[in-house]
Amino acid sequence: MSIFKKLGNIIPKPPAKEDRALYFYVQCSRCGEKLRARVDTWNELTPEYGEKSDEPTSFFCRKVLIGEKLCFQPIELHLTFDKNHKLVSQEIQGGKYIDQEAYNQED
Repeated sequence: MSIFKKLGNIIPKPPAKEDRALYFYVQCSRCGEKLRARVDTWNELTPEYGEKSDEPTSFFCRKVLIGEKLCFQPIELHLTFDKNHKLVSQEIQGGKYIDQEAYNQED
């Protein structure tokens, strides 16, 4: 067996591409512009390690969004994930979370 096949058996495989992304819909608190953020839960997360562990205990992601209107206020998302890449908590500064339906509605 080649070394690459052995490594392939050791390294975990990411989930299918369509299952890896989370979408967050936000609205700017200053101008009301609606924005969408995409987070790839396999590649965009920063691991956080315990005191005496080589394995990540949780993951963190920070996204800063700036709209296309003249406002240019940054909207900052702070996302925390568990060790299985599942969303645990989310915070926002400079805006508010909205649902996909509200994002798709035209003003």
